[in-house]
Amino acid sequence: MKTIGLLGGMSWESTDLYYQQLNKSVQQKLGKLHSAKIVLISVDFAEIEILQRQGLWDDAALYLTEKAIQLEKAGAEGILLCTNTMHKVASAIESSVSVPFIHIADATAKDVLNQNIGKVGLLGTQFTMEQDFYKHRLEEQGINVLVPNQAHRQMVHNIIYDELCLGVIKEESRQKYIHIVEQLILEGAEGIILGCTEICMLIGDTQFSVPLFDTTSIHVQAAVDFALS
Repeated sequence: MKTIGLLGGMSWESTDLYYQQLNKSVQQKLGKLHSAKIVLISVDFAEIEILQRQGLWDDAALYLTEKAIQLEKAGAEGILLCTNTMHKVASAIESSVSVPFIHIADATAKDVLNQNIGKVGLLGTQFTMEQDFYKHRLEEQGINVLVPNQAHRQMVHNIIYDELCLGVIKEESRQKYIHIVEQLILEGAEGIILGCTEICMLIGDTQFSVPLFDTTSIHVQAAVDFALS
């Protein structure tokens, strides 16, 4: 079994899900007392959020590449960046290490295409919904991406940072997300990508008329497949 390197803490709420799901999946596949081999570096998300808000992506890339190098030196044989938004700097991280970098959007695109879906709605932070680093990665693989309108994008973003990253789950917010998802379905979305690793905490178990693609679980399964290959 290969050792998985987790670059987490963005937020720690979703990194906790990564740790739990990785171990549960390995145990299910191998049985009994088996668990995942993991090296984890968890950053202070407050420091990252300031860089995001100020648009200092080069500084964020430098910070995270240093952490990725530390993971490799600690024995990681493959690296996961446990956040969708910070995949904006994925190329810098990938080029800084010699071990495989498992890209969350590539794993998600594979899952979408395996279900013969060509058009998806994307929820995430405003950075993920509005910038090209994530959408373009999906579109390059033939997937048409819809995002909510501006007011809905702001609502989705605020709930992520003000509630979900703090572990706060509100029924009112769940209903808002459900309404936004249903609007995307009306606009033609054949599936919905939960493109922020915390969103599954809010609507991951909600039933819609189209499939949900929980990027946290998808990323975990890609890592487990890699580790056991």
